[in-house]
Formats: sequence, C-alpha cells, structure tokens
Amino acid sequence: MSFEQVGEEQIWKGHIGTVKIKRFRHDDGEVAEREVVEHPGAVVMLPYDGERIWFVRQPREAVGEQSLLELPAGKLNGGEALETAQRELREEIGKSAAGWKFLTSFYASPGFTDEVIHAYFATDLTDDPLDAEEEERIEIVTEPLARLDDLIRECRDSKSLVTLLWFRAFELPNL
Repeated sequence: MSFEQVGEEQIWKGHIGTVKIKRFRHDDGEVAEREVVEHPGAVVMLPYDGERIWFVRQPREAVGEQSLLELPAGKLNGGEALETAQRELREEIGKSAAGWKFLTSFYASPGFTDEVIHAYFATDLTDDPLDAEEEERIEIVTEPLARLDDLIRECRDSKSLVTLLWFRAFELPNL
C-alpha cells in the first residue's frame, strides 16, 4: 500500500495550525482528499521530584472540561523540542530540571493532523519560575508516585496518558 501527494489547497490559517485540503493518489490510481491540520508539534514533560509527579490542571474549553489534569506541555514555536520542554516546564510549574531524558515521539491524532508530540522525563527539579503566557489559567498539582496506576486510569488527556504509560512501562522499572 502506497500513496503520493498530488495537490493541496490552504483553506484556513490560525494561531495554532493551518487547515489544508490535500489530495493523494494511491497505488490503485484512486485519488483521495483529506482535510489536514498542519501543526508545528508539541512537547510533554513528566516532571518527577523523587516522590511526586507534577501536573497542571487547566480549563480545556474545546472539549468542555472545566478542569483537566495534564502533564505540563507546550507547542513548538520554531525551537528545538528539548529547549521548548525546558521553557514550558519553567512557565507551567515554575521548575527547572537538571535531568532530562527523551522518552518517545508520537502522533497526536494522525487521522486529521500531522502534529508530533515529543515526550520527556524531567528529574532533579529546582525552583526556577518563568512568567506564563497571559491567557493561561493553570493550577499546579502534585501526585505521589504510588498513585501512578490510578492516575493512568483517571487520565483523559492523550498526551499525558501516552507519557504516563510509557513511563510506567519503560522508566519506572529502572527507578
């Protein structure tokens, strides 16, 4: 099974992405049109202080959630993923990390967007706040590592869930 892109038309451009109609020719000759949201990508961090995992709770108007528990995260703005993760950690929870480990990269929702999310494990946390973006409404929440399985069961945010599951499967056994 293979395909090639044979055309595209931009239909909207906004702050967080661009919507295009893209046309693809598959190896059987059929041409398919897809609406694609182009996104610059994002980072998500699992900050761990040796006892607790640090989260943020924030409103997510797009899905009608008044207060969604998530790992700290942010959109790439032209910089490297690790640099963005370091800045976002300071903005969202007021911490820097001396230890950074890349965990994995994954597609957010490949049926309609090209967004790739890069996940990091952040350790050796110290206070180092950076002013958050003006429109952000963030509450910082910590949870003990002992609640990891409960947090996975309760998680409704895909980037946080993927990162927590990756951590549970591949990093936790090494702690």
